[in-house]
Amino acid sequence: MNWISNVVRPKIRNYFARRETPENLWIKCPETGQLVFYKDVEANQFVIPGSNYHMRMGATARLKSIFDNETWIDIAIPAVALDPLKFRDERRYTDRLKDARAKTGTNDAIKLGLGRLEGLPVVIGAQDFDFMGGSLGMAAGEAVIKGLETAVDKGTPFIMFAASGGARMQEGILSLMQLPRTTVAVQMLREARKPYIVVLTNPVTGGVTASYAMLGDVHVAEPAALIGFAASARSCRTASSAPNISSSTAWWTWSCTAASCGRRSRISAGF
Repeated sequence: MNWISNVVRPKIRNYFARRETPENLWIKCPETGQLVFYKDVEANQFVIPGSNYHMRMGATARLKSIFDNETWIDIAIPAVALDPLKFRDERRYTDRLKDARAKTGTNDAIKLGLGRLEGLPVVIGAQDFDFMGGSLGMAAGEAVIKGLETAVDKGTPFIMFAASGGARMQEGILSLMQLPRTTVAVQMLREARKPYIVVLTNPVTGGVTASYAMLGDVHVAEPAALIGFAASARSCRTASSAPNISSSTAWWTWSCTAASCGRRSRISAGF
């Protein structure tokens, strides 16, 4: 009886057991509902082949997709105080940071790399929305400044892939201080006469839009990426247009910028 219970039954159960499917085998397109193999989407740089919908990319995946031969040198980011305000809402801020680091494998929302793009040296920064919504805190601010300073020192362009919901509320005024600090760093690169290219991915809002994300020499945006500072309705009232479902997307931002400036916008709304 023991032999039947311990050997035969488990073998039969395993034989008829349903094969486990990896969680990320398929990806569902948020726009069309189409199911696509994850590997196909990954091979297409996280763009859904049928609908051209741009999925979010992590910072490491972004750097791998842009650097030659997927190789680069990580740029160390200066250390900052972990929780200067001892902030707590439903959870401690330190606990949220631990979870975000475990989820993304990065210390904060921005990862920096120095490598080559089409054979030319370049410094690239990639913002990870999965890290607390890509929010801008002291560490992220230091990362942007370090990237710009490195570009000045190495005499290279700086490319920033922005993806953020805005300033990090858990750091209060200290997060808002990163807006002028990053603006000054952008000016340093401009004085060095090196190009600053910003790629606006989905989404870019709040304090990030109010600082380094809109100060590039050239802006490129993902199609239909959410770009704005305030809510869509407020943006539409400011631009004297009627709110609609596409308000604050890349195309809407481009058209409003071109119309208000009376000249061709520097924002290219789509790759």
